[in-house]
Amino acid sequence: MALTAQEIEALMPDCTELLSDEPEMESSLHYTQLLILVTCLEWLWRDREDFFIGANLSVYYSRQQLKNRDFRGPDFFLVKDTEKRPRLSWVIWEEDGKYPNVIIELLSDSTAKVDKGLKKQLYQNQFRTPEYFWFSPNTLELVGWRLTNSEYKAIPPSENDWYWSQELGLYLGVWEDRLRYFTVEGKLVPTPEEANLEEIRKAEIALQRAEIEERKAEIERQKAETERQKAESERQKAESERQRADEAESKAAILAQKLRELGIEPDSL
Repeated sequence: MALTAQEIEALMPDCTELLSDEPEMESSLHYTQLLILVTCLEWLWRDREDFFIGANLSVYYSRQQLKNRDFRGPDFFLVKDTEKRPRLSWVIWEEDGKYPNVIIELLSDSTAKVDKGLKKQLYQNQFRTPEYFWFSPNTLELVGWRLTNSEYKAIPPSENDWYWSQELGLYLGVWEDRLRYFTVEGKLVPTPEEANLEEIRKAEIALQRAEIEERKAEIERQKAETERQKAESERQKAESERQRADEAESKAAILAQKLRELGIEPDSL
């Protein structure tokens, strides 16, 4: 049941005390999957300040919910066009009535029935969340729903079994047994660790290329030096030949002078 204006006003003094009351993730597999969904999107949108990601966080939306302690916290949810800051829970009446734009539930044996039934109806009828996906880290089952004419309609998968999210502007698909994001071009959105490793790999490739270019430049320098030395050797050889020719010419001139002194013309010999 949605809150009336009076009910919202009555609850306002207690809003800051509304802590999340969600159970722990069922397994380390679920926790790892949730961490991937959160960190990848935060990395991709690292320059944005207009969204909030909830991870296993309670969403408070009605007084009856509080009375019955009927807490409903999606495993993962995204709210767009809101302030990016830490929150203890998502309290609808504190957030200008904003509900999640995207919800992803991670199925398990104990939650699959509720996620596919009760929660699907809640997200459709109460939250009016535009897109809802569920994924099983165990069986790799992935299904997407989009709110169309007040009812969830199945999102058709692409040829590679990815599901396009209009709210995210990304595909959701299974890669190496994990639910991952893909860009419209089909590129995998990396985790921060993968992005760091990729940057390291690129840096190493750039360093290797620089070293190769440096070796090429050194080879060219050595080649140029060899050519310079060869040219210098040729110049020195030519200079030696010129000097020998000059010496021979000088000797011939001296001999000719001596012959003339003896009264002999060199041309007559």
